[in-house]
Amino acid sequence: MTLEVAGLTIEIAGRRVVDDVSFAVPEGARVGIIGESGSGKSLTALAILGLLPAGAVATGSVRWQGAEILGLPDRELARLRGDEIGMVFQEPQTALNPIRTVGRQISEAVRIHRDVSRREAAEIAVAEARRVALPDPESIVARYPHQLSGGQRQRVALAMALACRPHLLIADEPTTALDVTIQAEILRLLLSLVEDAGMSLVFITHDLAVLSQVATHGVVLEHGRVVEEAPVARLLSHPSHLVTQGLLRDATATLWRPSPLPEKEEGA
Repeated sequence: MTLEVAGLTIEIAGRRVVDDVSFAVPEGARVGIIGESGSGKSLTALAILGLLPAGAVATGSVRWQGAEILGLPDRELARLRGDEIGMVFQEPQTALNPIRTVGRQISEAVRIHRDVSRREAAEIAVAEARRVALPDPESIVARYPHQLSGGQRQRVALAMALACRPHLLIADEPTTALDVTIQAEILRLLLSLVEDAGMSLVFITHDLAVLSQVATHGVVLEHGRVVEEAPVARLLSHPSHLVTQGLLRDATATLWRPSPLPEKEEGA
């Protein structure tokens, strides 16, 4: 197994917000964590990389490549982040530094983990911008985040997360803030990059329709607990828990929402 989470429990101010969560991500697998808002899915992802907010206490076990990483000092976890495990957050506008060019941010992500010169890192930044299908990558790396569209910023975030070729990518609702058309483009890009690199994926979402496009196995959370776990195909065809059934109804409504009827012409 690439990643094994066992009995993960998170408390904030004495309140248990994640309760005994367990799941595994085999090498090359694509696992989705799905649940409604407040179900604990994002906190679960943050706990894996030691990025929980101040005051949150995590217990249980998170094993990466067989080694326990829950509770490691931040300096040791920092060596894993970006190098072995990459992460893409929901809103790239807040994840990117507004006063640095996107090219510099990609190159800095590389230089943290690779022994390369500034010039080599700058060349890698252009190559990574091209890899995530940013238009005119030589020019776009000189721009600042506010000069890019939401979809372009998310592509930059992907480039940063994947620049060092991690073994696992954690994507926390990376398309929620995007419109439907751009969302579909980003999902196709993400899946293509993951498959081409043969990396594992943990994809977090509240949308079963989105999950069905990128993951093969799903873990359903409610109030911080796992209530169902199954292949995504089974979650879509035979959901057993009420929460999953509700998520399926929402997904079906999204996928099959009818187009508005054309207005009748006067005199028709």
